Amino acid sequence: MSKIGDYLKETGTFFLATVDGEKPRLRPLGLFIEESGKVVFGVGSFKEVYRQLRANPNAEIVACKPDGHWMRYSGRAVFETDPKYEEAALEAAPYLKNVYNESTGYRLMMFHLEDATAVEIAVMGKGESLL
Repeated sequence: MSKIGDYLKETGTFFLATVDGEKPRLRPLGLFIEESGKVVFGVGSFKEVYRQLRANPNAEIVACKPDGHWMRYSGRAVFETDPKYEEAALEAAPYLKNVYNESTGYRLMMFHLEDATAVEIAVMGKGESLL
């Protein structure tokens, strides 16, 4: 796995920040996959977070370790068009198949961050690039 993937795996839950008009929005996530050399995240096609990322793709992910170190991963959300990403995510988290399927009509929209920076920051310390 990449340094970013390793970090997210270790923290489990992480937070995605988006922009809603002029207001920030933050929510916890836990699903990501690494595919084709990318760290890829999924959000529901029916959710506000998806509409927010479509309207303004600037996003930031923050993950915190128990020792107080944390990572800031920022960039521009680019949605994947190849269904292999959604399929891989649903295989990684099969419980989501109850939500994202033909019966519900909901899709798991997969994205990665481009033009990204990733920094690990120690408590009261300077950041160190992970990319």
